[in-house]
Amino acid sequence: MNYLRSLLIIFVLLLVCLVGWKYLPVSARQGQSSGQSPARTETLPSLETRAGEKFTAQQWSEAAALFARLTEINPHQGRYWNQLGQARLRAADYRGAIQAFEKTLELGAGYPFNAAYNIACSYALMGQKAEALKWLEQSLEMGYRNLQQVRTDENLKALHSDLRYIKLAALDDVSKMSRDEGWRYDLWLLARELKRVHYDPFKKITKEEFEAYVKKLHDEIPKLTDPQIEVRLIGLSRLMGDGHTSLQSPAARPPQRRLAPVQFYLFTEGLFVTSAAPKHADLVGAQVVRIGDHTIDKVMTALDPVISRDNQMWPKGIGPGLMRNPRVLNGLGLIPEADKMTITVTDGAGKTRTAQLAAEPDEPPDNWPHARQRAAAPEPLYLKNRRANYWFEYLPESKTVYFQYNAVQHDPQEPLPQFCDRLFKFINEKEVERLVIDMRWNGGGNNFLNRPLVHGLIRNDKINQRGKLFVIVGRQTFSAAMNGAAEIERQTNAIFVGEPTGSSPNFVGETIPVELPYSKMRGSISDLFWQSSVAMDYRTWIAPLLYAPPSFELYRANRDPAMEAILAWKSE
Repeated sequence: MNYLRSLLIIFVLLLVCLVGWKYLPVSARQGQSSGQSPARTETLPSLETRAGEKFTAQQWSEAAALFARLTEINPHQGRYWNQLGQARLRAADYRGAIQAFEKTLELGAGYPFNAAYNIACSYALMGQKAEALKWLEQSLEMGYRNLQQVRTDENLKALHSDLRYIKLAALDDVSKMSRDEGWRYDLWLLARELKRVHYDPFKKITKEEFEAYVKKLHDEIPKLTDPQIEVRLIGLSRLMGDGHTSLQSPAARPPQRRLAPVQFYLFTEGLFVTSAAPKHADLVGAQVVRIGDHTIDKVMTALDPVISRDNQMWPKGIGPGLMRNPRVLNGLGLIPEADKMTITVTDGAGKTRTAQLAAEPDEPPDNWPHARQRAAAPEPLYLKNRRANYWFEYLPESKTVYFQYNAVQHDPQEPLPQFCDRLFKFINEKEVERLVIDMRWNGGGNNFLNRPLVHGLIRNDKINQRGKLFVIVGRQTFSAAMNGAAEIERQTNAIFVGEPTGSSPNFVGETIPVELPYSKMRGSISDLFWQSSVAMDYRTWIAPLLYAPPSFELYRANRDPAMEAILAWKSE
């Protein structure tokens, strides 16, 4: 009896163990599948790490299994579902991928149009063309960014011969089109992409006004010259009402770039030639009073329809560059020819004369004669090293650190976080009473790289005080630099100096590329809203407390009005 009783007890214990194991949580069971003791459990970070390692190693089936376990542990984390879909897609588990991407879409993880696009790829790889086309169209309607990816993605190869796909991907053969057909195809595609991709295409213009503009241009194309059509297409992108959505004439970019061999800049006194090719050295330092038969004010007014902007400071930075482009000026009816221009200047002695400028391949003006070459003072810091992403210099006589922040991009030799560590270490260890951050030339980059600078300023009590921290901004402070300036303004005690910024504290931005197949005109479309300031901040720019606009008189003398204003500041 004792023997039978012992056998019965052992049987019951085994049965309890088996039933209990079945209902253990995943985290308590995962040790056995990984070769570990059942008594040892794997933490969520460890499981995430292993899943990521398998994904990076392109071990798709193993990665998919691990991400599937993560979705069991936390089904509300959209990132897990997206990674699960990616792994299953690459492991050729297309049904499973579709299920994961549908969950990703439901949870709003990442860009929704990416999940829809991946569902389209999964269906295409399964040979289900109708479903693939439906999801591809849905992805594009949701604003899928990469039209070139749609055109070249091998995952969509099954669709390549389908006429509906050719239309969606805009793959019609423009080489077989007439001139008018080619321009009309470019117009159709630009209008479609603006409506499809832009964050809010009808905020600044009604849909009816937009469609009327497109129809009018479509009808007038046979009567217009190529430069006239180009500026009208540029004007169409301008209607979106933000500084990032823009289009360029082929003459404005390499290798076709052909510009007048001079550099213009708009100062408080007017438009001046700041430098010129050696053969036009006699123009350097002269004030430009006319282009063709038009005053500079009239030219700026005429350029208004082709300058995308967030505010009225940006045209001051963009306009002088467009004045070098005879093709744009001709398209606007300002000058009679598209490859040369006449300017009227007044030199330092008050003598007025005209000069003929032919459009030429654009060259870096590094060795051109410039308006400051006779200045007695040394080159000012703000003009010293504009091509470097960032650098700083200590000014011992005023105990000032001057930090020029020209691009929100890593320097490969010293990434921005390491640079910021070095900057703040220097400030903390040296006798520093003032930090100047010069962002007047900063046109942007990657907004997320601003964080180490902003956080470093917030933490640094030594310098984050009114009268000790200054930020120089201006017409070219734009995009990611605008994000950084807005965050510094909101979270520190900085005093702003210079001109108003070239963008708004909150703005529509991003540069999603667009290329028109017939004309090869290129540009970008904005599809995001950036709120770096508070929600009720409707300012058109950040206005400096110390207004120090660029003056030609000071520029020619190698003086910096912004730094002079800072060094003259006296704290209360």
